[in-house]
Amino acid sequence: MSIRELSEQELIRRESLKKLRELGIDPYPAAEYSTTHDTQKIISEFESNNETSFDVCIAGRMMGQRIMGKASFAELQDENGRIQLYVNRDEICPGEDKTLYNDVFKKLLDLGDIIGVKGFVFRTQMGEISVHVKELTLLSKSIRPLPVVKEKDGQTFDAVTDAEMRYRQRYVDLIVNPQSREHFKKRTLIMNTMRQMFNEYGYLEVETPILQPIPGGAAARPFITHHNALDIPLYLRIANELYLKRLIVGGYEGVYEFSKDFRNEGMDRTHNPEFTVMEIYVAYKDYNWMMNFVEEMIERVALELHGSTKVQVGENVIDFKRPFKRISMLDSIKEHTGIDIAGMNENQLRGVCKKLEIEVDDTMGKGKLIDEIFGEKCESTYLQPTFITDYPKEMSPLCKKHRDNPELTERFELMVNGKELCNAYSELNDPIDQLERFQEQLKLSEKGDDEAMFIDMDFVRALEYGMPPTSGMGIGIDRLVMFMTNQSSIQDVLFFPQMKPEKKAIELSEDEKMLINLLKEKSPVDLNEIKEKSGLSNKKWDKAIKGLTKHGLAKVIKNDDGLIVQLA
Repeated sequence: MSIRELSEQELIRRESLKKLRELGIDPYPAAEYSTTHDTQKIISEFESNNETSFDVCIAGRMMGQRIMGKASFAELQDENGRIQLYVNRDEICPGEDKTLYNDVFKKLLDLGDIIGVKGFVFRTQMGEISVHVKELTLLSKSIRPLPVVKEKDGQTFDAVTDAEMRYRQRYVDLIVNPQSREHFKKRTLIMNTMRQMFNEYGYLEVETPILQPIPGGAAARPFITHHNALDIPLYLRIANELYLKRLIVGGYEGVYEFSKDFRNEGMDRTHNPEFTVMEIYVAYKDYNWMMNFVEEMIERVALELHGSTKVQVGENVIDFKRPFKRISMLDSIKEHTGIDIAGMNENQLRGVCKKLEIEVDDTMGKGKLIDEIFGEKCESTYLQPTFITDYPKEMSPLCKKHRDNPELTERFELMVNGKELCNAYSELNDPIDQLERFQEQLKLSEKGDDEAMFIDMDFVRALEYGMPPTSGMGIGIDRLVMFMTNQSSIQDVLFFPQMKPEKKAIELSEDEKMLINLLKEKSPVDLNEIKEKSGLSNKKWDKAIKGLTKHGLAKVIKNDDGLIVQLA
């Protein structure tokens, strides 16, 4: 546990805040500040109009300052970039009072402060497009200093790279690392490109419940909560599949949803407990049609972002140009292990796992055993986009049986750079078959599989009314963004990834700080000795020593000579 003490810079900034108020300047004004331009618009408009000057009003964060007597320069950053400001004392202080320049701009403004300026655009003798400031307004005082980052000619130097700080304080990362802002803009562009394509096809964007009485649509451990008024358990959704298929039953022929899903599982560089998935269901289609649809979607995203189907992902160049390779799961396992597992029962599959030195446990049924074999021996080999098709029935309780082999299902997963990117089916619409498969999942749950699916009788009832032949697909947006922006960690494409609890800073009283300093000089020390040395009254002493022990910063121990105090 750390002690929150203000740094010298923070103390100076708070003193500047106090002086600004004494000068009658509100460091956090409430009034609207209406701008006419942003930095990017200023530069493009100036260049496209043969560098004819024009008036502007812009706002942003001051990220640089060069004081030069009666005239100075500063750098202003907004969402779209940076631009230089030229600040002349007599321009912003036309009268006798030069306080705004001499005291406020030169002494009381700091890097990170948010300001608004009015002026006109010109090009300096050094050739830099700048704003000649005629009026300056403080819009928000920053009382905590930013990390120092240097930027020149569009290149960032000494960027903030500490992952812990970047993920936990994303706001700082976005301020000082322009490339982070670009990654998140690309995330939005990816989703908008997909949404545009779906809308062109005439499909309807919908919303389905996040709080669900039964967590369905995937094999995963859910988060559980409780609804007080209804006095029932509820689950954060692990997938939105079953609700979207209810809508297909209801008569919609194409529905999709960008949804937040939640799974109470491990965290690593590719998994976060809260993540974004896009699921789409289209009536009267099958998984072969969906493969073509996915190819078009991924290719369009790559072209929109990069102007090319070739994308750098780590050390590999991935080509998303259609068509993608296709291979069945059993053929893939046979190709990479030399073993044909077609028709094997559970015991035989356990023998294969033992031979291949793959760890398994007693809770795993046929589906999970096959999944382990594929995951260990095959998955990582598929760098270029590859559809893995025709999964065994036991792995796909919501998927239609294969039309040519009832032991398989009409399912595919798209593998890219050794990872699954999307999952799709010819959807199971036989209500009797669906109920039987749910019951098989119940048996797995009774064996101890905490990821087995629940039985959703309302969904079975919906199927009994009749669902048309349907193809469905789900794609992990976070992983797609990772690929398309060449990021190796999911935390880099989530604004606020889940983090371990932060060690909270402790605000200590002056008496507690004094005792800490005394203990730093000598620890352990006799309790009466340090009490006397502190000069505190009995009441203040009791409060201070209790505070330190409560915070875990000091402890009182009894020994043969009495009570001693020492730093924890």
